[in-house]
Amino acid sequence: MSAKKILMITGDYAEDYETMVPFQTLLAVGHQVDAVCPDKKAGDTVATAIHDFEGDQTYSEKRGHNFALNADFATARAENYDALVIPGGRAPEYLRLNEDVIRLVRDFHDAKKPIAAVCHGAQLLAAADIIRDRKVSAYPACAPEVKLGGGTYADIAIDDACIDGNLVTAPAWPAHPKWMAAFLKVLGTEINL
Repeated sequence: MSAKKILMITGDYAEDYETMVPFQTLLAVGHQVDAVCPDKKAGDTVATAIHDFEGDQTYSEKRGHNFALNADFATARAENYDALVIPGGRAPEYLRLNEDVIRLVRDFHDAKKPIAAVCHGAQLLAAADIIRDRKVSAYPACAPEVKLGGGTYADIAIDDACIDGNLVTAPAWPAHPKWMAAFLKVLGTEINL
C-alpha cells in the first residue's frame, strides 16, 4: 500500500470524535493527514464539541478539546491530495458560507477523488452542489438538505456507512468503524495483520 495524502477541512465546534478519530485512524494506518481551517494556520487550534445521544429529542453538546491544525488552509489545493475528509458538528454550517471551502470541495469532486463526510458534513456537500443523484447519509436532521441538494438520503442505522462511488458518508460518530473501513476500502488501503 502506498501512503495517501489526505486533507481534512474542519473548524471551530466541529464534532470532537468526528475530527479526532478519523485523523488518528488515518495516521495510524500510514496515511498523511493535513488538518486545515479557513483563516487559521498550522499550529493554531480549533475548539471541538462533544455531541452525545442521551435520550433527548436531539443530541446534547458539551465543549470538547482543542484540536491542533497541522497545515495551512490558504495553501491547500485538491491537486496536492488524494482524498478529502469532512467532519461533522457545527463547523459545516458556517464553513459552507466560505466560497474558498466550497471551491476546494468541488475541486476534489471534479477530480473524482475519495470524499468522506460524516454527520453534518453533508451540509458542506450539499452547499458545494456535488450530491445531485447521489446516495448520501448524514445526521437525520440534515436529510432535508441532502434532498434539497438533489441527493437521495440514505436512512441507515446510526452505526452504518454508505458508499456511492467516491463518496463515503455516515450518520454520526457511532459509525466510525464502518465509515473508516469503507473509506479505507475506497482509498485502496490494505491492512495486513
